[in-house]
Amino acid sequence: MNIKRHIPNLLTLGNLLCGTIATIFAIKGDFIGVAVLVVLGIIFDFFDGFVARMLGVQGELGKQLDSLADMVTSGVVPGMVMLQLLVNALDVDAAGYFGIDTYGATGSSLPYIGLLLTLGACYRLANFNIDTRQSDSFIGLPTPAMALFVISLPLIAEFGKQQFFIDLIMNQYFLFAVTAVLTFLMNAEIPLFALKFKSFGFKENALKYIFLLLCVLLLIVLKFVAIPLIILIYVVFSIVNNLKKA
Repeated sequence: MNIKRHIPNLLTLGNLLCGTIATIFAIKGDFIGVAVLVVLGIIFDFFDGFVARMLGVQGELGKQLDSLADMVTSGVVPGMVMLQLLVNALDVDAAGYFGIDTYGATGSSLPYIGLLLTLGACYRLANFNIDTRQSDSFIGLPTPAMALFVISLPLIAEFGKQQFFIDLIMNQYFLFAVTAVLTFLMNAEIPLFALKFKSFGFKENALKYIFLLLCVLLLIVLKFVAIPLIILIYVVFSIVNNLKKA
């Protein structure tokens, strides 16, 4: 039995475990717990591929496991978080969505629109597995980036000091727009650069270095508010880079 080839799969299953527990936390409305588990799951997601390449044990099983784990951590979880945000923004009874006896009792189906993120993530992950163009870059927003954007929103609302952003996140129309835009971006034919370094020279990696420096500065200054801004900047930088290459 070759134990070495199972090590990356164990890391992938760690991602899945984090996502499964994060789903429970999302139902409870524990958004801090959700954020910690999703970030931990994304770390597992990064290192499973890294370890597989390092050990030379890449294979189809690992590829499929990776997408299945991502479907939970970066698909189901952000959909549930968005549903919760919409429940709060619409001021409806959460028991109507998460209670056993009163399921659907609120009479409003609008919060379920948040689950479009889950559907969009599923379609993207399935398409990613059969798309041979995404080895060195991405086409469409990666699901972990979408998940980070969404899980940052309740943290901004709870811990943020800028009232403008708090009011924005509690606005149902803003949340509907975010859901629609993120679902579109995940499946849009927009090439996005990957943060993979084949070399460390500045000239060939200028865009990546500038982006990473900007990320650090934004996180220091804006804290949680920086996360959705970083995702937006990532998309804008990629589009500008595409136009320069055209």
